[in-house]
Amino acid sequence: MTATSNAAVTTAQAATMAANENTIVDLADILRHPEDLDKIPFLKSEFTRKKAAIDSQLKLGLQDQLQVTQSGMTSISDGQRTVNQIKEEMMKIDKLCAESQNMIRDFPNINLVSQVHRNFAQVEAMKANIESFDDRLKDLEHLLREDDQDMENQPNLLNIHYGLTQLRDIRDDAMDQIKRASDASLESHLQDYFTRLDDVIEWFDDHLGTACMNLIPLVQAGNQGTVVRLALIIEEEEKSDKKVKALQDAQREYKDLASRFKSMTSGPKQLRGYKEKFLKTIEAYAQPNFEKAEGRFLEEPEKLPKIMAWYFNDLNAVKLGMASLMPKKWKIFKTYTDIYHRMMHDWLVKHIDNPELSPPHMLSIIDWSEKYYAKMTKLGWDQKDLQPHVLDAREVELIREYRQLIVKSVDEWMDRMFAADKKSFVERKPDTLDNNEHGYFRTKTLGDMWRMLKEQTAAAGESGRTDVAEGVFDAMFRALKSRQNMWQKMVDDESLKFKQPPADQEGMQVFQDWLIAIANDQIACIDDNEDVGQLGYLTRFQQDLEPLVSPKYMAHAGTELDALRDGFVDLGTHCIATFVSLIFNVDFRSTVADFFTAKWYNEYAMKRITTTFDDYIGDYSKVLHHSLLDILIEELADELLVHYLSSVRNKGAKFRRTDPFTEKFKDDILTVFEFFQNLNTRADLANLVTVDFAIIKHKWRVVDKMVRLLEADKAGAVLVYEEFKREYWDLQMNWVEAVLRSRDDFDRSMLSGVKAKAAEVYVERGPETIMSKVK
Repeated sequence: MTATSNAAVTTAQAATMAANENTIVDLADILRHPEDLDKIPFLKSEFTRKKAAIDSQLKLGLQDQLQVTQSGMTSISDGQRTVNQIKEEMMKIDKLCAESQNMIRDFPNINLVSQVHRNFAQVEAMKANIESFDDRLKDLEHLLREDDQDMENQPNLLNIHYGLTQLRDIRDDAMDQIKRASDASLESHLQDYFTRLDDVIEWFDDHLGTACMNLIPLVQAGNQGTVVRLALIIEEEEKSDKKVKALQDAQREYKDLASRFKSMTSGPKQLRGYKEKFLKTIEAYAQPNFEKAEGRFLEEPEKLPKIMAWYFNDLNAVKLGMASLMPKKWKIFKTYTDIYHRMMHDWLVKHIDNPELSPPHMLSIIDWSEKYYAKMTKLGWDQKDLQPHVLDAREVELIREYRQLIVKSVDEWMDRMFAADKKSFVERKPDTLDNNEHGYFRTKTLGDMWRMLKEQTAAAGESGRTDVAEGVFDAMFRALKSRQNMWQKMVDDESLKFKQPPADQEGMQVFQDWLIAIANDQIACIDDNEDVGQLGYLTRFQQDLEPLVSPKYMAHAGTELDALRDGFVDLGTHCIATFVSLIFNVDFRSTVADFFTAKWYNEYAMKRITTTFDDYIGDYSKVLHHSLLDILIEELADELLVHYLSSVRNKGAKFRRTDPFTEKFKDDILTVFEFFQNLNTRADLANLVTVDFAIIKHKWRVVDKMVRLLEADKAGAVLVYEEFKREYWDLQMNWVEAVLRSRDDFDRSMLSGVKAKAAEVYVERGPETIMSKVK
């Protein structure tokens, strides 16, 4: 007893722990993000409502179960009492028979004569039946052939059934007698004789099955006669099967007693199961319609109510046209409804359990549940009468799964598109970029990505639930940010292949084209021009989002959208910066290395650089978004300045007092200024370049500070540094030291004085200057 109790407690504890673990998993799935905590009140009310509904169902179910149990126990008691009474009566009859034999003189002789007479009469009847068997079978075949010509009405159905029933009884009696005979040698011959009967029975069953399969069309066509004939046959067969079942039970329990009563051994001997076959044809008739509906549903999920119109038409035909033609005890309308409802449940559950089910199909099924019960109510059924629930009461779970289906679809689409872009980008295949209507380079998947997001946004909106839409938008924000990060990482990884010596320049132009296309993509996402009614992809996405979410979530979405907008700008700028850095690392690698060396004085390196700039701007000005062209020019100017100032570290860089380095600096700067100043006036760049040359000129003023550090005497270098530092707070001491060491009169006292001044000078931090990039 103790062991049993402990086992029960252990089992209960294990079940509780398993339930708790499942609950924790569910909560972890629902509350995946901090903002999901705001959904707790809604979830609490939802679970409370669901629990109340389940408690109510359990209470009703318990009451029904108690009533069924009590009714069953009462029936069992009544049945047992009836069986005992029959047993007692049979024993009385047996006793009377035994006593009566002693009351009548010569009873054994009389009984023997009676048995002989009875056996003789049975032999004569059996002989007549056997002799007429073939003719009667031919008559039935003739009737079946007549019905073959009129399968819709089958007027001979009752006559055929009556004749077949008689022939079946004849065969069963004959086979039963031959089996009980001492000589069974003729059994096989007799079986061969009755073979044709099996063929006719199969023929009749085909007719009956055809009528069953066309029962609803017959009712709809007003063919009541065939329906009634079919019902009479099945009802008669049902009665016959009940008698056979009772006989089999009696023979099994009271074999000796039953064998003494001839009436208990005559008549049908086997269960024919026509009622069960009839019920199976109901399902068989509906199954092709479900299969046909499945194909249409997969193609047009939004038309599920129209696709399932046949379902309610069938049930309505049964209610209005068939119920009055069938035995009342069959409750044919409820029978049809139970079978159809179970098939509908199985059909829907099969789809919602399919891991490949798409969001539109899932939403259609969720919406169908309410519509289904509304239509069944019109047919006279309450929801509680239709068990099990058509979706197993999984609507809340399905809503969550619907959201996850959309999220999964978004992630899979984004992964596939980025994988395609990455393959094309890394392999740098020709003809892998597009040009938009303005001629700008673009990647091939950007438009597809935003179209996909719009479709999934529509799918989320069709649910009519803000929690679904908000969960989907969270996933979209994450996917877009991830795409930005992956593009930046991939750009950096691929650019290293060209920056690190020895670098192979093969494919560099295609790589630069890709950088321009990626940068253009980012601008397309945020390029709003209200004057001409043009909106960027992100703004249109925001317009689609706003009606579908709560005001509280919109505040969060605004922050996410701003972050995405900044991310698009940063990625576009990063691509342009990478484009420019490639020019300096590949095209100008040897040129920049000669700055401030002896070769610098005798060559026109800056002119070659600006000429190369001119070629690049001329080549890409037509395929680069006009707003990025200014950024490209500014990046070229800044990168050139940074490399120019950093060249003080070049091997062999040395400024001698006797060298005309001041004039050379002036010549380089004038070359640079001439190039950038003329960009705004070039005819081929008209209305494209709006860069402010004054900004570029102001940045290049820093070269004058460098020249003054080089020109100043040893004592004056400290004052020049102080002035330099106060104007450029982020001036790096390492660079200043490199400049001082490049002087031919450098000594440590000069550097010590500058460092001492650096320790004394306090400057406030401000916006970064160009010197933050010069190390």
